[in-house]
Amino acid sequence: MNNTRPYRAPAWLPGGNLQTLYPALVARRADVSYLRERWNTPDGDFIDLDWTAAAGTGSAPLLVLFHGLEGSSKSQYARGLMHHAMQRGWRGVVVHFRGCSGEINRLPRAYHSGDSTEIDWILRRLHAQHGGALFAAGVSLGGNALLKWLGEQGQAAQDVVQRAAAVSAPVDLHAAGRALEQGFNMVYTNNFLATMKRKSFAKLEKHPGLFDPAKLRTTRTLREFDDLVTAPLHGYAGVDDYYTRASSKPLLMCVAVPTLLLNARNDPFLPGKALPEQQQLSAAITAAFTDEGGHVGFPDSNGSIQWLPRTVLEFLVAP
Repeated sequence: MNNTRPYRAPAWLPGGNLQTLYPALVARRADVSYLRERWNTPDGDFIDLDWTAAAGTGSAPLLVLFHGLEGSSKSQYARGLMHHAMQRGWRGVVVHFRGCSGEINRLPRAYHSGDSTEIDWILRRLHAQHGGALFAAGVSLGGNALLKWLGEQGQAAQDVVQRAAAVSAPVDLHAAGRALEQGFNMVYTNNFLATMKRKSFAKLEKHPGLFDPAKLRTTRTLREFDDLVTAPLHGYAGVDDYYTRASSKPLLMCVAVPTLLLNARNDPFLPGKALPEQQQLSAAITAAFTDEGGHVGFPDSNGSIQWLPRTVLEFLVAP
């Protein structure tokens, strides 16, 4: 599938997230109801999981979704994927990273792009309690973290998940960080920073001294935020150490689970030139790099965004 163009995007698509730029075109949300479950983490924190209310039987396949930066089960792509899973009679669950379910988590740490340890205990617990096949999907930040876990685990991941998919994953965080500091992309950066700063100040009230609030107020890029907050709170020496060690691109050669890697070459979060070459991918990865689609968009000429969830599910059920 590499270098293919499996759909025709509208000519006016500027390479952005259609949901963000043109909300009127995607106002019809997929009809999904959730049931929330809270898990206590091994280190004394918690995460919230939203299960599809209209679930299949215990032996039905389970689709596990890891969302993107500041995403949730309410995100358009999450609703779309869960809706399509339910249509197939599957169960579905959206895993919220710490602090993303509407409530600040207990510990100073939150979540980050390379959180493969978190992915590991979640997937293994779901595998242990689930009676049927387990499929994993990750979007944007969640896609990078999932790919990192798949690469680190290698063959061992096959004991946990049958197939996987990563959508618009920023596999090269250095390139993604640079891209999000330029031109129109600062619109995305400012949107992210607005919620991330708000959460960080709320966390500072619970845990005084975590970082300098004055410096947080002056951060203008994700790189600055990651250097001040994300990196030190999650054991990295700084933003360069974080972006280097958390990027999944160097581990893609080690992936053994059949995995779809779906990215658009005009994704504002990751330039096409930063996408991995074929020799950087294992034989288990199916690379679908479309010319257009933006970031987690992939609309067709009518403005519908059903191509994305349909394509992911079709890959997951492929023999």
